[in-house]
Amino acid sequence: MMFPYLLRRILHALLILLGAFTFSFILLQVMPGDAITVKFQDPDLGLTPQQIAEIRLSYGADGSRVAQYFHTLTGMLRGDFGYSVQQGVPVSTLLRTTLPVTLRLAAFSFVVAILEAMAIAFLATALPFAFLRRMLAALPGFLGAIPVFWFGIALIQFLSFKLRLVPVVGAGPYEAMILPTLAISLPIGAPLAQVLLGNLDEIAARPFVAVVRTKGAGALWTLFHHVAPNAILPFLTISGLVFGELLAGAVVTETIFGLNGIGQLTQQAVAGQDVAVLQAVVMISAAAYVLINLTIDLVYPLFDPRIHLQGRTMS
Repeated sequence: MMFPYLLRRILHALLILLGAFTFSFILLQVMPGDAITVKFQDPDLGLTPQQIAEIRLSYGADGSRVAQYFHTLTGMLRGDFGYSVQQGVPVSTLLRTTLPVTLRLAAFSFVVAILEAMAIAFLATALPFAFLRRMLAALPGFLGAIPVFWFGIALIQFLSFKLRLVPVVGAGPYEAMILPTLAISLPIGAPLAQVLLGNLDEIAARPFVAVVRTKGAGALWTLFHHVAPNAILPFLTISGLVFGELLAGAVVTETIFGLNGIGQLTQQAVAGQDVAVLQAVVMISAAAYVLINLTIDLVYPLFDPRIHLQGRTMS
């Protein structure tokens, strides 16, 4: 029964991607001005209106919106993301340089955020001292209120400039990920910890847990074998939704730490109204978001055997 479910989920994901492409294409096309206007209508270049019109024609900017839509869509299906007017190179060339940086940052931050959330939630539930449990339970609210840009600057000042633990300048590709990963993962791990902690408390108050405890099971055994498996599914769902915040936070974080990733590329494309680059970034972000949520859907049955892959739940 897995194949029909998987096929439905893939078709659903493709429809979401098509919707994201269509919506973003419309929004980008209705923006006033374009990259050609921003770059070539500078009086210092000395270009005549006829020359600018020829440039627009060469880029296909004067074609109908419908023709541009299908041209862009079919190009992306072939792996051709178009041409960056501002940078003067194919968009795929820019992505080959910037995408690995953002993928490393997103992957590290996502894993660290999940580990942080699980550590806070389980310690706030299992520690023997009530005041420590209360402190840990209040920690996610504090971390979630910290702006990413402020936290990133504070990390640079404290860990790099003051303690000299992590270099900012001249760091290797993975060493340079330490501070940005902390800057993104802590604020993002906070809502995950809140959700998991709330679910643990809710499950722990159910009657079957009391029955398990009366049979002689210890607190930790009950927590990890009975409470946690029943509390993990909402945590997984929120984890997939929070992944979008990683991509949004990359714009700010990469700017603060000087990383040449998708965030920096997006900032430059917005400033230059480089539609081809922005369209590619939107679709890559949407594809990553859909893929992570599809993966979470497929691992649900591993945590709860009552869930069938055909989308039904046993009573």
